Formats: sequence, C-alpha cells, structure tokens
Amino acid sequence: MAGIRRVKLDSQGFEVSAQGLGCMGMSYFFGAPKPEPDMIKVIHHAINAGITFLDTSDVYGPETNEILIGKALKGGMREKVNLATKFGVKYDNREMEVSGDPAYVKYACEASLRRLGVDCIDLYYQHRIDNRVPIEITMGALKELVEEGKIKYVGLSEASASTIRRAHAVHPLTAIQLEWSLWSRDVEEEIIPTCRELGIGIVSYSPLGRGFFSSGPKVLENLEDGDMRKDLPRFQAENLEHNTIMFKKVSDMAAKKGCTPSQLSLAWVHHQGNDVVPIPGTTKIENLEQNIGALSVKLTPADMAELEAIASSDSVKGGRYWDGIPTFIDTETPPLSSWKA
Repeated sequence: MAGIRRVKLDSQGFEVSAQGLGCMGMSYFFGAPKPEPDMIKVIHHAINAGITFLDTSDVYGPETNEILIGKALKGGMREKVNLATKFGVKYDNREMEVSGDPAYVKYACEASLRRLGVDCIDLYYQHRIDNRVPIEITMGALKELVEEGKIKYVGLSEASASTIRRAHAVHPLTAIQLEWSLWSRDVEEEIIPTCRELGIGIVSYSPLGRGFFSSGPKVLENLEDGDMRKDLPRFQAENLEHNTIMFKKVSDMAAKKGCTPSQLSLAWVHHQGNDVVPIPGTTKIENLEQNIGALSVKLTPADMAELEAIASSDSVKGGRYWDGIPTFIDTETPPLSSWKA
C-alpha cells in the first residue's frame, strides 16, 4: 500500500486506512449521479493509492451507490478494501422514514449484500436511530447478523452518548459515524469522550464542511439542480457571509503552512487521534490526491490551538441540516421493557 498508514479503528482490532473515501456524492445529494465509469476510476485510484475504507449506504441513490461500489469491487478489488454501508433510512413517497425494526434490519442487510455483490459487509451501520424501537432490539438483530457471518462489525451513525452506551451493552460497537469538522464540533462534548471510554472508533463524515473548506463561498457557484447544499442553513446568504470569515482565517493559516485550506482542515481532523478516520468524499481524482496530501500536513499543539480558536462556537452560523432531519440530538429510544414484537 502506497504511503497511507493503517489504524485500528476500535479495541476489537478492525484495521482500516487512516483516511477513507465517502462515496455518497458520486450518486446522490450533490446533483445528478456522476458517470459510472468515471466514478469507478476514482474508486480504483483511491484503492491503488492505499485507501482501503469505502463508505456507502442503501439510501444513496437510493440503492444505486451500492450497485456502483459492487461494480468497482469486481476483478479482485474486494479483497483490498474494508467495506462499510448503512441501513435505516428509506423514502416512501419522498417522505423520509427511519426504521430500526429487526425484520427490516435483516431485509436491508440481504438487499445490500446483493447490490454490493459480496458475502459479508465489513462494517454495517444503523444510519439514523429509530426512536420508536428500543436500541437493544435493533442491536439484537445486528448481533444475529454477525453470528450468521453476514456482517463483521457494527456501527451507529448520529447517535447520542446514552444510545451508544445502551447499544454497546448488547453487542460491541466498532465505530460511530458523526459529522466532525472545524465547523461541526458539538460532538466533542459528550459523544467523543463516550466513544473513547468504550473503545469505539470514530468515523468523521463531511470533514471538509461539504466542500466549504475547499473553496469557501465559491463552492456555491456551480452547484447543480438537486444539490442539497443549496438548502442547508450554513450556505444561506444570511449565514454564509459570517461563515466566510472562518474560511478566510483558515486560508491564511494554510498559506503559512504551505498547504491548501482543505488539507489544513482535514489535517485538523487527523490530528484528533488514531481512533479518528475521516471519510472525505470526492468525484475527482485531483481532489482525491489533495485529500491524501492532508496526511502529510503536520500540526503542532500551537497550530491546533490556533485552529480551534478560529473554529470557536460563535464562528459558525446556521444548523448542520434543515429542520426535520434526525441527528444525534433526538435519538433517545424507548426502554426495552416497552417493546412488544
């Protein structure tokens, strides 16, 4: 493997490349799906560069991103990667529904295995928490999938500290996926310490602020129809002007460090510890190479302190999502005693 170190993501020894590849934007949320042959080239380039950790979900497309990954892994590539996908978010007449029902967990896993063309998923996340179903019930179904050899490791995405504790008591969690970047730091209060106490790895999605730390407000200039960023609060005019102040400060610091703003922002995530693996997404090989370059950016304690002063809580205006999107703020589930199958 060319130059990308590997880390043990959790106390169980799940080993992945220190940086992963988020594949969502290839198929969904950021405009029209990108040409399949081009995306397969990006995925193969990442694998050949030493990135072993690919992240997808059944809702990306929906479903088409898993099919894309399945095609990319043919011809001997499967053995070179750690494959992560997710279940739990589905759309019914364009309305988002979250499900942690055990029967649905089993159904979703079988469907993902078929689309990916694999016998086993390395890391299977609950994408969002169903607050109608005790987390112990959902975890029980995931534990059975491990015992059946259909998944190796279990994770949660956007889960609160208390939900993580309850889930981990049923079956060890390998990773928690959460948004962690210079402009999304609220997870540092409770969730990160809980993961570290329990020996659970941390997977950072959107570590570049959905492209904001790559090009600042210019990221909005060429967005396609259907790109979710057009609707996100932090990208709205009334907030963007304020948030651009942070980008300019990061850019100035990056110039002094001899790297790009995106590399500096990504390096800040890497310097949070060996139990943190960011999964920046891209659809372009040149951006992929730039992201890999972030692994070579060295930050001193003084650099980290400067960045964290730049990224203080009052530096960002606007929520991470629009109203109605479930996050770790509202993931409490009923007690196990209330469940009636």
